[in-house]
Amino acid sequence: MSDKRDKQRTRKRVALEFGPGGAVARKAFSEDLSPLGMFIKTANVSNPNTVLRIELQHNDQLISLDARVMWAKRVPQNLFHLAKKGGMGVRIIRFHSGYEHYLDLCAKPFG
Repeated sequence: MSDKRDKQRTRKRVALEFGPGGAVARKAFSEDLSPLGMFIKTANVSNPNTVLRIELQHNDQLISLDARVMWAKRVPQNLFHLAKKGGMGVRIIRFHSGYEHYLDLCAKPFG
């Protein structure tokens, strides 16, 4: 089976806040980023097809975007740090602010 994922992923741990319907109430970290989406490592996953508002900071600039949950893997809270891929993969729908800063963040590995 071929790998359908974007090859331009950058492994990067960035603190972010997310939530459904425009609210940003939950905190998590990204595990990898690409210009089209990201993987969010969290125990509080949303169902696939849910639209989330995501906000993160890069060089003191707010990056705000909407993304659709494409897949999610629920992991029990007590096993969360032992599981390999507990969280959700999201595809970016639109940026509200910080598009150039997000692309800069994707382009720089490990920083």
